[in-house]
Amino acid sequence: MRHLLLALFGRIRRGAPHGLGSGLTLMSLALVVVGCASPSLIPGTQAGAIKDRDRALASHREAIHAAISQSGNVGALAFLDASDGRLIVLPGDSPADAWSRYTTSPESGTGRVSVPPVLTFVHRTDVPRAPETVTRSVLQRQQALAALATELRDAHRSLEERLGIVQRELAESIAATKGEADARANMQTALTSLAEELAAVRKFMLQTAQLGWLNHELNVENASGIGKVATASQELSASSERLEETMRQLSKNLAAQLKELANRLDTIQGKVSSLK
Repeated sequence: MRHLLLALFGRIRRGAPHGLGSGLTLMSLALVVVGCASPSLIPGTQAGAIKDRDRALASHREAIHAAISQSGNVGALAFLDASDGRLIVLPGDSPADAWSRYTTSPESGTGRVSVPPVLTFVHRTDVPRAPETVTRSVLQRQQALAALATELRDAHRSLEERLGIVQRELAESIAATKGEADARANMQTALTSLAEELAAVRKFMLQTAQLGWLNHELNVENASGIGKVATASQELSASSERLEETMRQLSKNLAAQLKELANRLDTIQGKVSSLK
């Protein structure tokens, strides 16, 4: 900064005809460099990506709400295709519902849609809720947990059916056998098999509970990270506005001072010329 000021005043003393214009440009550039040297709250690429994504989706808001209205659902997952930038709208009553409908549709298996890591769930116009930011990984984990719950219900149903079969077989075995020892042996075998199946179901339920707890922790962490990024982006925007206003004031003051300095130099030069 000091070198730029010295160079500017040196050019003015030498009487360069365009010293004021180029000097003002150099001073403005120096102030911009100093202002930009302060560290930002979040990486510039990340903040820019967030702003670009929100701005791009906002430009398609009419098309998004039209698609939601036609579907009759509460909202829709909206994003721009990561490969060609075209708008994709996935209707549903919740982010998980919209994602499940998409993944079970024939189009999801064609590979023609490239889903980005972050998506936005936009609510219907009559639902007074702000858009929700969700990640693709969270939606995938929620879908996996839903599949596990379905599998668990099927396992319970199958177990109940097998238990009924075992009970009928035990009754028939007791009625058909003449020896009490044979009946007890058959009952013990059936009970042992049933105990093993119950142990397997209990283990499966424990694993499902652990996955549910892990999904909850990841959701909390994801929500906290998104909130911090949004707050940092707002603070960065406010800092940029204050810096722009400071630059404007400094540029204005500098122009006035340089103009006054040029007038004084012209006056001194006139006096020197008159003395000669």
